[in-house]
Amino acid sequence: MDVVAEDVKQNAEDGKKKGSFWRELPVLIVVALALALLIKSFVVQAFYIPSGSMENTLLINDRVLVNKLVYRVRDIARGDVVVFSGVDSWDPEVQIEEPSNPVVGAMRWIGTAFGMVPGEKDYIKRVIGVPGDKVKCCDAQGRVTVNGVPLDEKSYLYPGNAPSDRPFEVTVPPGRLWVMGDHRSLSWDSRLHTGDPGGGTIPADKVIGRAFVIVWPFDRAKILPIPDTFGQPALQAAAAGAAPFVAGFAGAVPLVAVGRGFGRRLRRRR
Repeated sequence: MDVVAEDVKQNAEDGKKKGSFWRELPVLIVVALALALLIKSFVVQAFYIPSGSMENTLLINDRVLVNKLVYRVRDIARGDVVVFSGVDSWDPEVQIEEPSNPVVGAMRWIGTAFGMVPGEKDYIKRVIGVPGDKVKCCDAQGRVTVNGVPLDEKSYLYPGNAPSDRPFEVTVPPGRLWVMGDHRSLSWDSRLHTGDPGGGTIPADKVIGRAFVIVWPFDRAKILPIPDTFGQPALQAAAAGAAPFVAGFAGAVPLVAVGRGFGRRLRRRR
């Protein structure tokens, strides 16, 4: 009798544990989703690659992680692969049908949030020019230049692509960026938007973050470094040399205005 009683008691306790687990499971799922969305909103977000505009650096169906904090501690740099929002500006490179009902819409939102499906208005490109840079194509050897310094793009440019199939020359305005895809013949990037406000450049404040690693598929997992060509001392020196001129020009404008006003007051006194 004691053995039977113990078995009954043990089975009852096991049943309570199982029942407790199934009651707590929905709460655990909700908490996990909430934490994931919190991390996605402020720290790291996964993005799905829907087009071939960044081949062969990124392939269709790749998933990348995007660091959303990095630009709080440093400026956006030339060579960074960035994800940015093109809402109310660029047309999508890949057309995505509107959800047919609210349930499908909710599922799509969750899929986008976790990098399982592409965002309709999110783009991924490489930063070529930052504010103040003069970006031009092409030089005598057909290369893109930044502040007169040619870029060696072999390490990331799609095999067989020219650096650009159309000439352009732009000085990147303050607060904006010149971006290009690595698969130049497929990429609808800054070159295709030179008639837009900003002359093809994008607002820096639309950048969501820097893509720093491929996480899926596993056999393609790797870090996305800044190519060596963007670390050329001549490129940095050219940018540094332009900064004093820009700052001096900006400072000279109010000084000239003040000087003119002072001169007018002196003439009135006479």
